[in-house]
Amino acid sequence: MLAQYKTVKHEGKAEIVIKKSRFIGHAKPVATEEEAIQFIAAIKKEHSLATHNCSAYMIGERDEIQKQSDDGEPSGTAGKPILEVIKNQGLKNVAVVVTRYFGGIMLGAGGLIRAYTDGAVVGLAAAEPIYQVLHKEVLVEIDYTWHGKVENELRNRNTLLGETSFTDKVTITCLPIAEEAERFIAWMTDVTQGQGVIMAGEERYVEHKEWP
Repeated sequence: MLAQYKTVKHEGKAEIVIKKSRFIGHAKPVATEEEAIQFIAAIKKEHSLATHNCSAYMIGERDEIQKQSDDGEPSGTAGKPILEVIKNQGLKNVAVVVTRYFGGIMLGAGGLIRAYTDGAVVGLAAAEPIYQVLHKEVLVEIDYTWHGKVENELRNRNTLLGETSFTDKVTITCLPIAEEAERFIAWMTDVTQGQGVIMAGEERYVEHKEWP
């Protein structure tokens, strides 16, 4: 699993008008090629009267899947520019569709490339680029007498926390960045002076607006 990757938070869309043509950029996070294909199909259905619905998507830890479609525009003027925007923004697991309603004025190849580039940019911005960062669950089980001290230390360290359960013991779910988990466990062992039970759990991605 990647330590972190950049994607978008949710499905989003935005519209620009260039020489009377409407360009609507749509973007969505996708985990599989099937999801990307379904998203593109849904946009095409929604905008079935549009002149073109051009698209691109990039999926996989190493960007293994990269596809693009000019959907009737001159070759290389739509799908490729959209894909280049995804690459240039460093995004993964994203599908983008730029819908065009022709306004009657020809743009030329250069104009089309710029228009589809701008359409992809505004669509991705509307979908809110974020980072998915790999964190590791660390469960800290302590006596109630240690709760205040541990909670204060975690707060001072700005540790991301999950649930806290209160039974005969207090169990705090901490979520350090996966790469820092071993150091975190060593630090927590020191904080609790070896009096706590510290257990490593599963790894999972957590959303961040910026790379932490």
